[in-house]
Amino acid sequence: PLRPRPAHPGCEDHATPGAPPFDLESVASRQDAVLFGRPSGRHLDRAARLRPRLRRDCLCLSIAKGLDDRGRTSAQALNDAFGSGDVFAVMYGPMISEELRAGRPGFAQVGTPRAGAYESIRRLFAGTSLYLEHTADVTGISWSAVLKNVYALLFGVADELQLGDNMRGYLAATVLDELTRIVTGLGGSAETARRLAGLGDLITTATSAGSHHRELGRRLARGGAGTLEGEGVHTLKMIRIHGLFDSTRHPLFDLVGRLLAEPATTRAQMQDFLDHMRG
Repeated sequence: PLRPRPAHPGCEDHATPGAPPFDLESVASRQDAVLFGRPSGRHLDRAARLRPRLRRDCLCLSIAKGLDDRGRTSAQALNDAFGSGDVFAVMYGPMISEELRAGRPGFAQVGTPRAGAYESIRRLFAGTSLYLEHTADVTGISWSAVLKNVYALLFGVADELQLGDNMRGYLAATVLDELTRIVTGLGGSAETARRLAGLGDLITTATSAGSHHRELGRRLARGGAGTLEGEGVHTLKMIRIHGLFDSTRHPLFDLVGRLLAEPATTRAQMQDFLDHMRG
């Protein structure tokens, strides 16, 4: 599936949970491509283990969207492990695995500075229902994919509080503006934030009935912050711990943090936010 699965303790080197263990390094050493689908926090250790065994022309592809405990994106963690951005790529966009398995189309941007690497990945997925486009803006698509999970929580909150379709339209427009400013501030392109890894995946995650982060937002509006776990929640925590940017300059992003801190006041905080917009 093209969506990272949660880690299963003790099963790191199993083909599937409960299957006989295998020598990961030995298997990877014979491959043309290696897919990193685990949470970002495991990328550096896994990449460091594999690096000495991989073929020189082996391409590593990551689809993990969170931050690790050092506040790094998957691309940053892999770059630290491999020492070069030329041997790996990242792939993000609206590509819900259940829909792909059902033969429905999915769309993604492949981030790599090498056109040849993109062509290899395009051939890898030839004949599937996944449509790809190339971008050299690895930083931009990485941060777009990371941040949209934080913002998707707000859409769930608004839905649970029955704030209506107009509110959803406002959130979409304003989140895109904030997302663009944050991504460019972190070194990415404004255009990237408006493409598949940014706006495309944001709309999918914020509106899909099966979206994990939309459901987390609904639970947040019901006062269930103590049970909330997800990439968006962890991302917000890492951004604050490591001071990756000043969230107070981005009102909606800052609002998510305040809602998570005081979930019992979610309805009141949302109303205060709307009242403040009147000036």
